[in-house]
Amino acid sequence: MRALLPLIFAPLLLLTALPAQAQQNVPEVVYYGFDPDIVTNYVTENRRTLGYLRVSVELMLPSRDMLKTIEYHEPLILDTIIGILSKQSEEKVKSLHGREEIRLIILEQLQQVLRRETGQPMVQDVLFTKYLYQ
Repeated sequence: MRALLPLIFAPLLLLTALPAQAQQNVPEVVYYGFDPDIVTNYVTENRRTLGYLRVSVELMLPSRDMLKTIEYHEPLILDTIIGILSKQSEEKVKSLHGREEIRLIILEQLQQVLRRETGQPMVQDVLFTKYLYQ
């Protein structure tokens, strides 16, 4: 019976040791949001009126060290996002597929702009946490 005890408790020891090792390998992810929300217009189908778009955007950053750089470049980032949103068609703004296309365009453009300014893409992903249109 004594020989079985180490075999029974050995897996329990391994299970308790794994989360600590797994936590060390988890990359640090930080989110950066803009306050207030981004408000802009978009082009409607009849081109006689403008549509209204209010978006809350969160940037996923791979490291906390990048927060100060993102804060410094916030005007450039906001200009890029607003420039992309204001050029979108009504159809793209109102569809789920179009919203995802817009998100990917914003991500790609932000990575290019930040790579040009800082030497690294910095933004890992872009998330819309609020997306209202009229």
